[in-house]
Amino acid sequence: MEILLYILAGAGVGLAVGVTGVGGGSLMTPLLLIFGFPFNVAIGTDLLYAAITKAGGAWAHKRQGTINWRLVGLLAAGSIPASIATAFLLDHAFAQASEYEHLLTSSLGIMLILTSAVLLFKSQIKAQAASNDDHNRWVHKHSSTITVIAGFLLGVFVTLSSVGAGAFCAALLLVLYPHLPAVRVVGTDIAHAVPLTLIAGLGHLILLGNVDFSLLACLLIGSLPAIHFGTKIGAKLPNKVLQPILASILLGLGIKFAFF
Repeated sequence: MEILLYILAGAGVGLAVGVTGVGGGSLMTPLLLIFGFPFNVAIGTDLLYAAITKAGGAWAHKRQGTINWRLVGLLAAGSIPASIATAFLLDHAFAQASEYEHLLTSSLGIMLILTSAVLLFKSQIKAQAASNDDHNRWVHKHSSTITVIAGFLLGVFVTLSSVGAGAFCAALLLVLYPHLPAVRVVGTDIAHAVPLTLIAGLGHLILLGNVDFSLLACLLIGSLPAIHFGTKIGAKLPNKVLQPILASILLGLGIKFAFF
């Protein structure tokens, strides 16, 4: 019965991802916590889940030529070392999982709140960045450095929370590169998310033992076909209504994990 429940959970998250475009991490980790999984196992398992589910999307964008590989490299130059360092810090600074529970759950809450804000105000963020000439000149001058720093921060928080590699990274790209076509923002975001979540997930697996492979298999069995199905029906549903509803749910969950 539990196996069927986890498969259905994977299908539900996969369907939501396909319909709304919201990353699985912001949905899957809170769901696993509601199911009663330890916070560290939920985060570690979700990171590998994200790496596998995003790989197909990255491959599709590669074939379409909608990935800016220079930006992927700059983001990864910050995020990959930060992810490895964060995993080592968790392994060496805390003797038991319970000792860093507050750090991980607070990080999860903060990233859920930020992700919900991105979903609610994405249009305003893009419009403001595109219309601010002073912002554009300053960012263009320092774009490489800023992108590496943004990647570093993503590496830390994604490793701590499993959230942020999708919607939050896309928002950073919109702010830093407002004239980058939307499809290339998505493609670049997904292409960077795959190695980041893979390295973060392997860090949780190898150093911390925070991955449940039986759970991971069940989630993938449910989600992979559901994502494909969700992308087909997504265009027929009112996404402008669905995303704010989903963002409000994420905001509530974020406040719960961050402050209670």
